[in-house]
Amino acid sequence: MSLATLLDRHARYRRDDLALVHGADRFTWLEFRDRVDRLISGLANEGIGHGDHVALLLDNCLPLVELYWAAAKAGIVVVPLSPLLRGRGLTSLITDSDAAAVVAMDHIVPHLDAVRADLAHISDDRWFAVGAAVDGYRRYDELTMTEPGGPVEPSAITDDDVFNIIYSSGTTGLPKGIVHTHAVREAYCTGFATGYRVSQDSVIIHSGSLVFNGAFLTVMPWFYTGCTFVLMPGFDATAMVDLMAAEHATHAMLVPSQVVQLLADDRFDAETLPDIEMLCSVGAPLLLEHKSTLIDRFPDRCYELYGLTEGFVTILDRGDFVSKAGSVGVPPPLYEMRIVDDAGNDVPVGTVGEIVGRGPITMPGYYQRPDLTAEAIRDGWLHSGDLGQIDDDGYLYLVDRKKDLIISGGVNVYPKDIEEVVVSHPAVADVAVFGVPHDTWGEQPIAAVRLVDDVDPDDVRDWTNERVSARYQKIGEVLVLDEFPLSVAGKTLRREIKADYLDGKV
Repeated sequence: MSLATLLDRHARYRRDDLALVHGADRFTWLEFRDRVDRLISGLANEGIGHGDHVALLLDNCLPLVELYWAAAKAGIVVVPLSPLLRGRGLTSLITDSDAAAVVAMDHIVPHLDAVRADLAHISDDRWFAVGAAVDGYRRYDELTMTEPGGPVEPSAITDDDVFNIIYSSGTTGLPKGIVHTHAVREAYCTGFATGYRVSQDSVIIHSGSLVFNGAFLTVMPWFYTGCTFVLMPGFDATAMVDLMAAEHATHAMLVPSQVVQLLADDRFDAETLPDIEMLCSVGAPLLLEHKSTLIDRFPDRCYELYGLTEGFVTILDRGDFVSKAGSVGVPPPLYEMRIVDDAGNDVPVGTVGEIVGRGPITMPGYYQRPDLTAEAIRDGWLHSGDLGQIDDDGYLYLVDRKKDLIISGGVNVYPKDIEEVVVSHPAVADVAVFGVPHDTWGEQPIAAVRLVDDVDPDDVRDWTNERVSARYQKIGEVLVLDEFPLSVAGKTLRREIKADYLDGKV
């Protein structure tokens, strides 16, 4: 038994129950199964099937959900990429993933056309556009016009078969494609359905981008239980409250910046939304002030998750949300966690160290990068690079996220990717990028630079923002320094620059 059997199961036993809501579209499980089967047949007619990699550059839309289910049933490997990627960010990840086909939104086509010559390994008949007809691209709808003549038989899928490759947000450095097998995604199904108390009667609402791994925290419980999934085209606080009420939503996964915007709406409370059973914050630490307001609005319904796409999590359960408010919880059943020093030795309770963990969702590795895999997974333990400590009860408290990581709108942004762009400016001698708090996005990148020529810092900022590969890499300010603080080893101390900036010293 595998993920491949779930769609047919729901179509048989829950055939008339509501499976998916997206805008005006409402599909029962039987109707939705028939759509996915047509897609699988259409892909097969193009020679795309079990084990073939398909790159997806899609907004939240029906085709994206259908392709995820085709991966589950037919064994294609989906490679969801950010629709914000541009230039080298597109070519490096599509090439690295060995994609045999590309499915993209029609509005992304101009950006693909700019680099398509560098992607000649993908044949011309395997470029598909969702939406309006576009020259040089076949319409996605062509794939769903094939009548299979009955339910498509599930592919013979093993636990080790790859379900997806999800890339870290780095776009100008070495790509790191995080591999999730069918076994990993099955563990998402059972583990998070249990952890978030998702049942077949649940109604999950999702407004964040489906191409990021955080979406799978509720997508996979939907796969497993056969409940109802309400997909929004994007996040809008007012629209989300309206839709939560109209669809009697029970479960929602949110990043902190979304939580903050929702809290600004007085209707976002248990009185207006009495069906809510779970609100989970993920992607960045939720500030205690916001946690306090959230628990006042939705007592006994709040959760927080700390985790890595590479495959380790802790969950702060609703029962601990008040008593352990500063914590990010404990590992779920079947997971293990340690806090270690630089030598890999366990540190005492209350001592800061690196968070390492393992469990059923730990990746087998980075795609075609055994060297990077060996750095991340040592003796079976996934090394997070994050600092934390545990209390006497074993609850984890984050001290800091990855050493230099910036989290903007729930998306991981790596400073080096931005630095590679900034330092290519003719007037810039050196650069250090760090994140600072931002009311909307959680954090925003700031660039500190040393200059060789006199130039307006705003010009450097604008020049950089025109060249970064994704919008979430855009910097908010350029700070000019005469020199950078250095460690004994000669490394730039970004944290000291950040601290001085926040203290108003620079």
